Amino acid sequence: MRSLMCTIFAGLAFSLTVQVNAQSAYPNAPIKVIVPTTPGGASDIMMRQLAQKMSESMKSSVLVENKPGAGNVIGSDFVAKAAPDGYTLLLTYTDHVFNPFLHLNMPYDTVKDFAPISLIGSVPLLLVTNPSVNANTASDLINLAKLNPGKLNFASAGSGTSLHLAGELFKSMAKIDVEHIPYKGTSPGFVDLIGGQVQFMFPTSVSSWNHVKNGKLRALGITSSQRSPYLPNIPTVSESGLPGYEASNWYGLLAPAGTPPAIIAKLNLELHKAMAHPDVKQKLAEQNFSITPSTPEEFSRKINSELDRWGKLIKEAKVKL
Repeated sequence: MRSLMCTIFAGLAFSLTVQVNAQSAYPNAPIKVIVPTTPGGASDIMMRQLAQKMSESMKSSVLVENKPGAGNVIGSDFVAKAAPDGYTLLLTYTDHVFNPFLHLNMPYDTVKDFAPISLIGSVPLLLVTNPSVNANTASDLINLAKLNPGKLNFASAGSGTSLHLAGELFKSMAKIDVEHIPYKGTSPGFVDLIGGQVQFMFPTSVSSWNHVKNGKLRALGITSSQRSPYLPNIPTVSESGLPGYEASNWYGLLAPAGTPPAIIAKLNLELHKAMAHPDVKQKLAEQNFSITPSTPEEFSRKINSELDRWGKLIKEAKVKL
């Protein structure tokens, strides 16, 4: 019996030693970051910039692989089912908290199947109108909608997108009757907004700013909780007529659930170092991207609070794909 117990303890000690050594040597193989969108988009470009700096610092390749489809579900599911060893990560974004309420039979649990590493930051949206609309502030637009119930409409890049839900949140908080017009992407929505077929929209500040500068659209407010340092003359929607309104697109890094805390801490540190690099900060600033590093615990709380907030709205607005 004593011999058996000694053998068991020796085996456990050896296993623990191997695990500790493996974690202390991390990384000793390329790290793959799954981006659940097509190549060339804003999130893809951002992650490649961060991956390059992480590679330089960690002396190990950090590679970006695109796995688009189903509103980020395909790429997220791939990471949820990956080995929890720190070598397969997920760049996630706001859609991560929409999906449980929009897709039936989700193949993974949005919370339980992932280990948060860090929030990266956010990009605000802009409330923009066609210049012919008689509104210069969010308050003006709300009053106009109340005077004309059911007659104003807003465009989005498709049902269940952040642009759509930003409009639904505006509609709900302002208690107005406006119609949602979904498009297959932002560009066709811009065409009809500029042409006057729809009255307002919540595109990203980057995609819409040239139209605003050229006078084709009018910016009524930015959707972040505070004014953007890159667009300081644009008031927030909250201060422009709808107190408490906020609907920015956020991004963060996740690992599979069960990833050792020491590896999570290492990735958190290296990601923050990459985010603080002057080259990265400058390039992200050009995209009106606000960098907001966090602890894993803070990012976890962010995900849970966003699930509560958007889940309630999606159910109340009866949003369907």
